[in-house]
Amino acid sequence: MKKQNYTMLTIKNIIKSLFPQDLWDGRTKAFFWCLMAKFLIFDLIWSAQTTFSSLSMFNLYVNTFFVVLLLLLPYLVCRSRAVESVVLVALDLLLISNLMYSRTYNSLIPLASYAAAGNLSDFTASVVDSMRWIDLLFPLSTLLTIVKVVKTKATAPIAWGRRWKQYGITTAVSFALVLASILPKGGLKQSFQHMQNANYYTCTAPVFTVFGNMLYDAMEEQAPYTHAMQARIDRWKASQPHYKALPDTIGRRTSLVVILCESLESWVINRKIEGKEITPNLNAAIAEKSTLYAPYVLTEVKGGRSIDCQLMLNAGLLPIQNGCYAMTNLSTKYYSLTKAMHQQNHSRSYLLSVDKPVTWNQQMVARDFGIDTLVMRNCWVNDEKVGSRKKLGDASFMRQAVKKMKQGQLWPVGQNVYMQFVTYSGHNPFVLPDKLKRIHLKGNYPTKMADYIYMANYTDYALGELLTYLKSRPDYKNMMIVITGDHEGLAADRADILKSKVAQGIVSPKQFTPFIVVNSPIGMRYNKVMGQIDMYPTILNLMHLDNYAWKGIGQSILDPNKYPVAVGSNMNVEGKAPRREINRLKEAFYISDLMIRYNKIK
Repeated sequence: MKKQNYTMLTIKNIIKSLFPQDLWDGRTKAFFWCLMAKFLIFDLIWSAQTTFSSLSMFNLYVNTFFVVLLLLLPYLVCRSRAVESVVLVALDLLLISNLMYSRTYNSLIPLASYAAAGNLSDFTASVVDSMRWIDLLFPLSTLLTIVKVVKTKATAPIAWGRRWKQYGITTAVSFALVLASILPKGGLKQSFQHMQNANYYTCTAPVFTVFGNMLYDAMEEQAPYTHAMQARIDRWKASQPHYKALPDTIGRRTSLVVILCESLESWVINRKIEGKEITPNLNAAIAEKSTLYAPYVLTEVKGGRSIDCQLMLNAGLLPIQNGCYAMTNLSTKYYSLTKAMHQQNHSRSYLLSVDKPVTWNQQMVARDFGIDTLVMRNCWVNDEKVGSRKKLGDASFMRQAVKKMKQGQLWPVGQNVYMQFVTYSGHNPFVLPDKLKRIHLKGNYPTKMADYIYMANYTDYALGELLTYLKSRPDYKNMMIVITGDHEGLAADRADILKSKVAQGIVSPKQFTPFIVVNSPIGMRYNKVMGQIDMYPTILNLMHLDNYAWKGIGQSILDPNKYPVAVGSNMNVEGKAPRREINRLKEAFYISDLMIRYNKIK
């Protein structure tokens, strides 16, 4: 008991030494809590349009406290209500402008864009449109605080030296807490990137505050583009195998349907378990003579995961080295399958997803890739909730999409299209409600393995709904359907699963996803290793988009000279090839990074 009392007394003494009453008087506290409230209001508004995950992170509160102390410095030093009022107003303008920007671009204002703020005078209507009534909480909090401070009696003057000493101690302790939270991860830059790579990219704004994001942008400012960089790109391009078009005698397709299946791996395909097919619909599609099937596609995604797959398949580029291009490189001018289809076939493009447009900054990525129409979360009825986030299940997603197509809301018959589906149900942890399970396993399988099988079977059922409809359309002969996994699914669970004897010989130890092309002009089975980056040139080949300006970083699997090898995102090599080819493929990641960051795609 005495020990507890002593501990409590010690804590109280520490607090008193950090926040002495003469320095932290009524006016100081009013300004302090006003600043804290502004950041928390910003965090809540931001989280409401993204995710509330950041609010459970310790860093958010430590970083905010530290920044608030810095913004309180003018008053603690000068004891001027007017000076601190200016700070409050300036902070209001900064936070509101960033919220307005986020409603259009789904990100904070890039540091470099502040210099171009004068251009906003030409976009008054757009600025007004991005305002919300809730934004008034910021100036309202400032007004109420100023009224409170005016009514609060000032305390006796405090010696200049003591002010600095007390403030310095408090700030130093706060800064120490900030360092303790980021140093284990390598500092601000690495902590920021770690959060992005962990799919918490939308959490960086509240966790690191607007100012932390500015600092990161400053640290990330690129060195000037040099002749040496361009020379390296040119040398790599010169070593790239020449793109080979298919003969004109090979059939042509004028519409392309791409289905990116969340976390779909190849080992579930053409696999029976307890006498039941895991993927009967995909198995039937693969068995068709007109299907091209490549089961050994090596995952090459990085921090962007699903959106990285879209980059490789639709734009023919590898992911950037750090972070995610969808958040950092929105000014890059991308070539894409979408644009190639529009150029040659005058096609209309659609992207269908059950997610928010803000997820992985999908709205902006779709714009950069040339997508005409987004059909996102609010366009669907969530009548079949799947996964930990209760998003629309794949089966209902496909049924509703088919209904929209039958009704002519999407893809009227006779229209050439590029249509991309992005499924969600296969997302880890693969929790499928019992009522949606279509097979039931009796064996003692690892839980994660069984859950993955149930989910793969469910997604296969959903794909069957879509494929049945597409094949019934009178324009089916003119379309090509690509089905692939956006990336591997089991990730870190794979090693634990493979410790089970029952999993061995069923679950693949490799990170392979399938590449399935239904109604391909060339039917074949490609039993060699390929990378995700090789899908783009292969599709160009099959769609006879040979005149398009950008042929991609990869190589078509229809090229007989292609080496059966791929390099994964961790520089892991699968397949065999001469050392020079493996080195070329490894360097491709760096080359693609340069091309994206410096907008040198051509």
